[in-house]
Amino acid sequence: MPVKPIGLALLLSFALLSGCGVKDTPQAALDKEVQQLQDNLEAKKTSAVMDQLHPEFAAQQQFDHDWAKRTMTLMFLRYKNVKVIALTKDNKIDPTYSSKGYTDAQVAMTGAEGLIPDSARHYAVRLEWWRDGDDWKLARLSWQ
Repeated sequence: MPVKPIGLALLLSFALLSGCGVKDTPQAALDKEVQQLQDNLEAKKTSAVMDQLHPEFAAQQQFDHDWAKRTMTLMFLRYKNVKVIALTKDNKIDPTYSSKGYTDAQVAMTGAEGLIPDSARHYAVRLEWWRDGDDWKLARLSWQ
């Protein structure tokens, strides 16, 4: 059955509109930022992770940017392959302060010199994200 010109025009319009000009919702932007953090860690991109940190970043209420950079550098030098496996993950925006978002996750981190992990650890993590313009920046990190 041939496609009518109006049907083809609608299909092309939909394809063009769905790919451009649509701004992410704050929730979609947060979800994307969380995935980007995981991807950057696995790709061992220290500078990209550092760019995702808020200027007031703190981990466990005591560690800062320098600690984050040193920790990643040591881990990336020690292990050829780093994997972050999110066993569960829940991203949400604070209903009271729309400029804050949270990620609660159960994460397994592995490090390996080859294909088989030499090290594997499980963590319950909480990430607090602060909105900076249109971007989400990781401001607080805690784990158990």
